[in-house]
Amino acid sequence: MDIAEAEATITGTDTRAVPQGEGEREPHPSDSLRTFGAVVQALREHAGLSRNDLAAVVKYSKHTVESVELGRRMPDKAFVERAEGALGNTGALRKAARHLSRGEAGLAAWFRRWARLEREAVSLCTYECRLVPGLLQSEAYARAVFEGTIPLRTDEELEAQLAARMERQRMMLERPTVPFSFIVEEHVFRRRFGDAEAMRGLFDHVLKLTAPRNVTLQVVPLEAGLHACLDGPVQVLETPQGRRLAYSEGQENGRLISDPKQVSVLCQRYETLRSQALSPKDSRDLLERLRGEL
Repeated sequence: MDIAEAEATITGTDTRAVPQGEGEREPHPSDSLRTFGAVVQALREHAGLSRNDLAAVVKYSKHTVESVELGRRMPDKAFVERAEGALGNTGALRKAARHLSRGEAGLAAWFRRWARLEREAVSLCTYECRLVPGLLQSEAYARAVFEGTIPLRTDEELEAQLAARMERQRMMLERPTVPFSFIVEEHVFRRRFGDAEAMRGLFDHVLKLTAPRNVTLQVVPLEAGLHACLDGPVQVLETPQGRRLAYSEGQENGRLISDPKQVSVLCQRYETLRSQALSPKDSRDLLERLRGEL
């Protein structure tokens, strides 16, 4: 089972071929839709067909064909199957359609699929060494992060990103029986942003979100030294079917990891780091002490 199939199973929606009415279009076209559309256009032109010609074969309007080619519309299964037959029956469109995903305002293209998976996960573990995890960020902290991003965002893009991040946090409040585990490096909380009031707001927000019984926060103290997760931040989730998936992120990219052996290694590293981090109580005490020092 690949990631697309896992997502379809978890969410109950097949993202490989989602029915879409002819009158609807995607408000935020994703990279996968644009790529799929470019493949359709290239195959159509190679076959010597006009958009009108292809529309007649697939039994959709010319406008729909154009919208699919421009990445503005999610093709349904019937469109994919008919276009496949009309454009050489190579299997390229069927395979490409498995990786289609809708765009979501405010979320990086490489993160969208993981964001959908985590909403249905039965557990979520997060290790961070760069910044406060998005699920724990205060609004002021998130705004500061986005304002410092290169290339610079427009005001509209910044507000969309901020809204998306705050919306993601709602799932922690709405799913009180799902275990959320966070392990964060101490230096992340010591890195200053804004003024003392903004920093206190961040600590208050983190302490509030990690207070429920289903949420655990552990801080890796500065004196812990080298440890098992030095390769970088990672997230691991468990699906309702008991399958584990992982996600790692770097500069301008993110990678979903589904190979059981790779995920197992990441889980082992995470569990090892649990024993090297402060206990949840000591971690909260540390944050409260840092807050008091402001």
